[in-house]
Amino acid sequence: MKIAVRYYTKTGNTKRLAEAIAKAVGVEAHPISVPVSEPVEILFLGNSYYAFTIDPEVRAFVRSLDKNKIGKIVNFGSAAMMNSTWKKVKAEADKVGIPMDKREFHCKGEFKGIHKGRPNEEDLKAAGKFARSIIG
Repeated sequence: MKIAVRYYTKTGNTKRLAEAIAKAVGVEAHPISVPVSEPVEILFLGNSYYAFTIDPEVRAFVRSLDKNKIGKIVNFGSAAMMNSTWKKVKAEADKVGIPMDKREFHCKGEFKGIHKGRPNEEDLKAAGKFARSIIG
């Protein structure tokens, strides 16, 4: 099974989750600046809320994806204040015809002293376990 992991982060929290997911499924995590050039069955996509929505770079990345190369997107991320970005990412994926898995991984993330130390080791282990459950 071909798998890719891409992420967007401003604080480093989502990068840490991406690395835990990538390690669990045996691939490398890359920022969204690295295109998905080969066909993949699963694209794990990490992101978070910034100013109450997904970052424009995440939106542009999803819009740039080739629906013939991506089987489905699995969303993951962290946030200090907001919850899941799943609906926002799905809205973009729908525009390019790429299905979103209904499952996702989300945890608290540290931001300006809120949720200090998150994601923590337990969160990273849970992210890896989640990723393994997706690929079976």
